[in-house]
Amino acid sequence: MKHKQEVLNALSEAQKIAFAPLTFQGINALLELGILKEIDAIPADSQTLAKKLNLSEYTIKTLLELGETVGVVEKKNNVFYITLLGQTFLYDEMTRVNFNFVRDICYLGANKLIESFKNGHPAGLKELYTEAETIYTQISTLPQKMKQSWYEFDHYYSDNSFDIVYEIIKSYEKIFDIGANTGKFERVCLKNNPNQDITMIDLKENIEYVKDTPELSGCKFYPTNILAPEEVLPQMSGAVLMSQFLDCFSEEHIIFILKKIAKFSSQDIKIYILEPFIDMQKFESAKYSLVHTSLYFACMANGYSKMYSKNDMEEFIKKAGWRIYTEYKGLGAYDYTLLECVKNG
Repeated sequence: MKHKQEVLNALSEAQKIAFAPLTFQGINALLELGILKEIDAIPADSQTLAKKLNLSEYTIKTLLELGETVGVVEKKNNVFYITLLGQTFLYDEMTRVNFNFVRDICYLGANKLIESFKNGHPAGLKELYTEAETIYTQISTLPQKMKQSWYEFDHYYSDNSFDIVYEIIKSYEKIFDIGANTGKFERVCLKNNPNQDITMIDLKENIEYVKDTPELSGCKFYPTNILAPEEVLPQMSGAVLMSQFLDCFSEEHIIFILKKIAKFSSQDIKIYILEPFIDMQKFESAKYSLVHTSLYFACMANGYSKMYSKNDMEEFIKKAGWRIYTEYKGLGAYDYTLLECVKNG
């Protein structure tokens, strides 16, 4: 009997996966058409909802039947009520950020996942109307809705740790932020210390996008493609920060980057690697999100990077001639780890 129930449970879970893309679009419709918001304000039957929202009763019934099946609404005496799960889609910021990122950036391109794995190229990126090699040179040129969803997803998690990271490295005379993106960490630094000597290092396209931002007026800028062997880095001393940067690269790239930093830095330099490692998460939902983010890297970002485990990163650091000096665990609300590394020898 137990075996039979296990089979039934497996079949039930399998159907959820089989229909997951349609479920996703159904929830999106409930949100975009205002149905969940209306029920949250005033529970109602399908006829009342159709009149209030100027939608057909067919639309209301079809979507609410889906909503009831997946647990975002419940029905009592023909009246629909929102559930706690449904309210999560309306009011939880993490859920909103993740949902919008998948909808606006990943959804169409995910159909090219197999092609991406076979060719080591983000085949889904063409769904964003570009033939670029990676998404990173295109972010600032994306349509506003896509750009907003990408930046919100990129900043939501790591930004939560920046105040803590700043307190750890604020004593250094110079700070170099590699992969600085829109300068969120720089803003924290300059807000606390307007005289902080901090340099943003990123692709030329990203530097051009942010260099005239008033909040970054006290910052130095250094455009470069860190993977290009012929392009140099500034001579660095003090501290180098890489916040959720190395997960944008393959193992070979990470080792190359770490060796390149060593070449252009003083012997006593310290590098700080901030990452949400898969094997350092307290909650299963966090690990679930991270491993799915790896699929985004495969089909949309570059075709070769992923979210790594701490064990993986430790091995890369060792191979590149560095060693971990100090480890800071559980930073921020999303279990980030900060690895403080020094040169060997």
